[in-house]
This record gives sequence, C-alpha cells and structure tokens, in this order.
Amino acid sequence: MQLLKKIIAILISICLGLVFIYSGYTKLLPVIETFEFTFVDIGIADWYAAPIIARLLIGLEFFLGTLLIMNYNLKKFTLPYTIGLLLFFILYLSIQISISGNTGNCGCFGEHLKMTPLQAIIKNVIMIAGALVVFILHEGWKIKFNKLLLSFVGVTVILVPFIINPVDYAYTSNNLEEKVNYPLELNLLFEPEDTAKVEIPKIDLRKGKHVIAFMSLTCPHCRIAAKKFRIIKKNNPDLPIFFILNGEKSNYKEFIDDTHSDNIPSSFCLGKAFIYLAGTNLPRIYYLDNGILVKKVDYYELNQYNIEEWIKTGKTQ
Repeated sequence: MQLLKKIIAILISICLGLVFIYSGYTKLLPVIETFEFTFVDIGIADWYAAPIIARLLIGLEFFLGTLLIMNYNLKKFTLPYTIGLLLFFILYLSIQISISGNTGNCGCFGEHLKMTPLQAIIKNVIMIAGALVVFILHEGWKIKFNKLLLSFVGVTVILVPFIINPVDYAYTSNNLEEKVNYPLELNLLFEPEDTAKVEIPKIDLRKGKHVIAFMSLTCPHCRIAAKKFRIIKKNNPDLPIFFILNGEKSNYKEFIDDTHSDNIPSSFCLGKAFIYLAGTNLPRIYYLDNGILVKKVDYYELNQYNIEEWIKTGKTQ
C-alpha cells in the first residue's frame, strides 16, 4: 500500500510538471503577444514591463515543471512554490473576470487550447488539489541532487522564453501605444519569410494611399467592419480599401456569405507576421500614405466622407 501511494504521488507530480511545461510552451509559441496584452489590460504592467513579466512567468512555469518531473525537494520547495504560482494565476484570472467578464480566451494555453478565465480557475484549483495529494503521499527521494546543477538548470529554463521569443519593443511601441507616422513593416507582406503563411497582396500597398483593415474571419467585430466597408466601397468603388485576413481559409466562404464584402480586394496573412502588424485587438484599420501609417481608427469610427477627404486633401479627422 505504501509503495502504491508513492507511485501515485510520483505520477501526479510528473503530470503536474508536464502541464506546467505545456502551459509555458503554448503561451510562448507561436506568439507570446496575446499573453503579454492581458497584463496591460488588467493594469498589472505597462507595455514595456508586460513582455518581461510574461517571459519570466513562462520561465518559472518551465522551472517548476522540470522540478515536479524530477520530484525535487517537493515538500520544502517545489510544491509550496507550485501552489503559490497557481494561486497567483487564480488571482490574475479573477481580476481578468472582474474587468472583462468571463469571456474570450484567457491565454493560459495560448492559442492551442482556448479556455475562459473561469475554466482556467477550475483547472488551477484541480492542480492545487493534485499538489496537495502529492504533498501528503510523497515521502521524498533519497537521491541527492547537485545544487549547482539545479541552479544551472533553473537559470537556463527561465532564460529560454527570452531566447526563443526575444522581447521586441519596436512592436510594442508602434502597435500597442497607438503611435502613428511611422513606416509600417510591409516587407512582412511583400517579402515574407514563409510564403505558406503569407499571401503577397496583388496591390502594392507601399505606394500611394490605402485604407487597410486587418481582420479575423471568425471575429464578430471584424464582420461588422467588413459589412460597413462593403457599403463604403459600393458607394465609392474608387476608394483604395484592402483587407488582410487571418484564419482558416475554409472559413472564407462563410465570411463572404455573411459580409458580402467580396467587392474588396484581400490577401491572407497568418502567424506572427499578422500579430506583428495588427496585434490581437481586431479589427485593426490603418490609413497608409506611401507605406507610412498616418492614422488608426476603430471600426465604429469608419466614415466614408472622412476617408474621401483624406484621399483628396491628406487631412485626417
């Protein structure tokens, strides 16, 4: 019976460790920006501190996950810190619910496994219960681990997020602080690293004036914007409006059937290039003048006459 209890405790500890590592991995790749944004959204950090905090927490998840798998010093070190981190995440999710409600993806598993904040809280409570079971049943290893080696492992795994996905303050300052009058990185569209993810636009958006809308095919606000753009384009077919679309191409027909916006030229952009250009607060609508982003507007601010005035005189309202 004692051996069975020990085996159960070891297996639970390993499972908890794997969940932590998977959680960190899914936040880090393919994009970490979604996780970063939430710290600013709930007021924990500004745009410059958020990328650091996000990566440190992911590194801490990797570190605790490794220690749980190794069953290292569980009662005195690993389990107390594990429970502490889970309680921090519960507090963070509770604040998120109080500000934005129990809607959308909490980002606990990035974009790989979408969960509402309440679902994530329940998941963390279950993990705390598992940690308590391990604390009660596990008697500890008789094997002594080299502290110098463990320190090296700890520093290494905490630095991993900064190495794999370095902080990019150019992205943060340009896209998230609502700055304007800077050149948009259009080479991401016209000279893509991965042509499987980025469809090169047939219109040269680097020259002349263009209104570009970055949209997700399944985003309800994006569909509202697309319907509005369709009417604007119908009323004035000469307006240089262009859509950059994100999502599964299998959803394109449904998007068009709903918005009837096939009168507007578009191209697809997936992955990090889209996030870099648009962020995740969609739709993103830019006024471009020879590649310079001169204005950002929300979909509810869209106004045909304002666009026409800008095209004619260069003045934005």
